[in-house]
Amino acid sequence: MADRAPRRVRLDTPLEQRATRRPHYDPDAFGRVSEQIARFLGTARFLVYMTAFIIVWIVVNVTPIAFDPYTFTFLTLLLSLQASYAAPLILLAQNRQADRDRISLDEDRATSERLQADVEYLSREVASLRQALGEVATRDFLRAQLREVTEEVVARTRTASPDDDVTTEVARRAERDDRERRAQRKKRRAAEKASERATEERQDLREPFVGQHDAD
Repeated sequence: MADRAPRRVRLDTPLEQRATRRPHYDPDAFGRVSEQIARFLGTARFLVYMTAFIIVWIVVNVTPIAFDPYTFTFLTLLLSLQASYAAPLILLAQNRQADRDRISLDEDRATSERLQADVEYLSREVASLRQALGEVATRDFLRAQLREVTEEVVARTRTASPDDDVTTEVARRAERDDRERRAQRKKRRAAEKASERATEERQDLREPFVGQHDAD
């Protein structure tokens, strides 16, 4: 079987992009780890550990059992490597914190806008209530009106005509006569009740005793 001839590639045809495999990682997990490392780097415990490590390194390499043949050059390399990794980790943690702060600020801004809208609505409602209360009769107004009406009635009563005085006197006499008639009726009823009681007592005295009937 003959070999296939290679396909010619035209200059006006773009080449097919081959899928390249890139390392996949979880940004959130990596960000959480970086924040934990950044928090640890900013503590006094890390400074104590770093100081103790450097002191032990220097003391050991000063003695005959030194394992750093480059006169602390390897220690400098380690410290530089640690600083080169610490700076990006700290920046990554700061970026994540800035994103959280931005989201928090957006939520606070939305909350402030809602509160401002509520305050404006309540202000309009209070203004409408004030206008409505301005048209309602208050307690002081009612008291003033009642005082004026009372004064007017008293004034009219004082300046009444003689016919009104005569009518009032007649009504008073009729009430007095009615009271006297009621009193006489009460006295008459009391006298009748007293006479009835006296009659009953007399009849009880006239009746013979039970023992006298038995003797007969």
